[in-house]
Amino acid sequence: MQLAIALAEQNIAHGTGGPFGAAVFHMETGQLIAPGVNLVVPHNCAILHAEMVAITMAQQVLGSYDLGAEGLPACELVTSTEPCAMCFGAVPWSGVRRLVCGARDEDARAIGFDEGPKLLDWPDHLTLRGIEVVRDVCRHEAAAVLHNYIATAGHIYNARQGEL
Repeated sequence: MQLAIALAEQNIAHGTGGPFGAAVFHMETGQLIAPGVNLVVPHNCAILHAEMVAITMAQQVLGSYDLGAEGLPACELVTSTEPCAMCFGAVPWSGVRRLVCGARDEDARAIGFDEGPKLLDWPDHLTLRGIEVVRDVCRHEAAAVLHNYIATAGHIYNARQGEL
């Protein structure tokens, strides 16, 4: 989690995107497979959330669209903030076996981000698919990154300015 939070902090410090970081790790060894940061605004691409970037990079590194494929190490996705609706949808398709989250959905919503429509019992849906969900890891530290983003006049980049 420390890496995901540090990635989010660096993304803010360098002005390279939003206040979100993620990484895919080998579950057994803790080895980093791929990092990801939010790149929505600088790349003009709404799908470049930190989770999506980390998953995509891990798939390229491991040479498979399925991070749960036979012969590959068991992978976990660690993200500084719980996934939005889009990233939640990508988690089961990615093949990761564990999702570890820092700040909560409500922490992101509290500063103005539109996280999209997501079931309240979303962790249960992942668990039913064999994906372990671990929440609130370093939550206060991760939420502080979100608040720092707002304090430094970070851009809240919701579609249609959040009027959905």
